[in-house]
Amino acid sequence: MFVANVATHTLSHMSTMAVWMFQDQPVAWDPISLWKQMGFIARAVVIILFIMSGWSIGVMIDRAMAFSAARKQSRAFAPAVAGALRDGKIDEAIKVAERNKKSHLAKVVTAGLMEFRAHQESGEIPGETIEASKRALERTEAIVHAELKRGLGGLATIGSTAPFVGLFGTVWGIMTAFRSIAASKNTSLAVVAPGIAEALLATAIGLFAAIPALIAYNKLQGDVAKSQARMESFADEFSSILSRQIDQHLSSDKAA
Repeated sequence: MFVANVATHTLSHMSTMAVWMFQDQPVAWDPISLWKQMGFIARAVVIILFIMSGWSIGVMIDRAMAFSAARKQSRAFAPAVAGALRDGKIDEAIKVAERNKKSHLAKVVTAGLMEFRAHQESGEIPGETIEASKRALERTEAIVHAELKRGLGGLATIGSTAPFVGLFGTVWGIMTAFRSIAASKNTSLAVVAPGIAEALLATAIGLFAAIPALIAYNKLQGDVAKSQARMESFADEFSSILSRQIDQHLSSDKAA
């Protein structure tokens, strides 16, 4: 009788135990399982965040390569072109600049040299030649500055908006969890886990996209500012050298 009573009691509670076990079973947290648990909106948020992250990484790599090449060539270009200008070798200075096309300094100096040579060959007044060269330098500085800043606006946008896109995914995940609770009238882990997983994953990916973009933006902004300062300094030195060259040329003509 005792054994029969135990068996009957066990069988009567098997269904309840089975439901409890399946409701509280561990939820898979690997990326594939999380992706399968997501709804359409949550998947769209994740895809958008990954696109933003990939685009920002592409900008970081492109700008890092561009600044690295510019710095390397500028270090070799600056002393070489300065020496050629001091010796009055305009054509040699232009050749040096053309060999260092990735250098932001070379782009600025090339424009100034070409303008200077064109006005000099036309026989214009020296003062007008210097002013025309300065205007060419300023125009090219603005163009090169815009080239150096290429992609930085996108990084700033991603850094500021990605957390909010992730927050939208977080809110949607919480809403999904509450809808599941309302539909099943149960607050077990198996019911709320999919929505909570969506919320946490959206938050994490949003931060993953935003933090590197903000760090890279601040770093690249500093690099652009330094490059701009070097261009302005070198342009002033370039104008001074050309002015001295013209003064020496006029002095030699008077002496002759």
